[in-house]
Amino acid sequence: MLHYRSLEEASLDKSWLTIGVFDGVHRGHKEIINKLTAGAHANGAPAVVLTFDPHPASVLSGQDIKCLTTPDERSELLGELGVDAVITQRFTRDLSTVSAQEYMSRLKERLGLRHLLIGYDFALGRGREGNATRLTEIGKELNYSVEVIPALSDESGVISSTEIRKLVATGNVVDAAQLLGRNYSISGPVIHGDGRGRRINIPTANIDYPKQKAIPANGIYACWAGIAGEKFMAATNIGINPTFTPDKQFSTIEPHILDFNRDIYGEEVRLEFVVRLRDEMKFNSVDALIARIWDDIARTREILQSMP
Repeated sequence: MLHYRSLEEASLDKSWLTIGVFDGVHRGHKEIINKLTAGAHANGAPAVVLTFDPHPASVLSGQDIKCLTTPDERSELLGELGVDAVITQRFTRDLSTVSAQEYMSRLKERLGLRHLLIGYDFALGRGREGNATRLTEIGKELNYSVEVIPALSDESGVISSTEIRKLVATGNVVDAAQLLGRNYSISGPVIHGDGRGRRINIPTANIDYPKQKAIPANGIYACWAGIAGEKFMAATNIGINPTFTPDKQFSTIEPHILDFNRDIYGEEVRLEFVVRLRDEMKFNSVDALIARIWDDIARTREILQSMP
């Protein structure tokens, strides 16, 4: 799969295209992507996704929107769904002022656009003028067709990245996984921490996570840890370690990887969050903390071993 970092890098022909942030590549997004890839490949055309970074709302409104997926994670997930090319377009205020007509003309020129699939609430261009009706009008001029995909709903309502971010922020990784169609994950290299875990004989890996990523609420989680193609159980603490450093200003992510004894400094670890075990707590003694950690480890093992 090709991953372009701007529209200007791309040079394709007869493309089938969908446009959106696609943050999380959740179950609702997959409905659109599956229609895109099936239709494109049946017509011998490339299936192309145009996505944006940073999130347009963060640029236009100044909100600090934490993403469910980095551009590389998003591209990888889309490639697994059969997409042939992903374009990650840098979103700027200048880009938001381009008319729908002008932007669609650029897409026609760079991608040879033939068919456009959009979500039910999609709009692009200056003042969000490029809704389904307007894009269809432009399509008649530029010789591409438009297909509108309705929202995917389940018993909780419409599946959206916004709702999943809320669930992650509260630590509800179980419901987040249900909407995503997979466990929420965070990846990053292992960096040196303060070494406190090793001193109490419960070593942890300090993960240097991308700061633009949505981080689950502080607490203890049962996770799967992926390291160099292998998968391990991990009891993971997210937080400030209030027993030792109650005044710390930022949260760290520190998994204790079960049945594991390797030096992995500098290696990439991918954490999949399965279930939140409890809140992060301040203990009156180190012994009380250690006893509770061993309980967390036992619960992690019991939960993950019981999964199919």
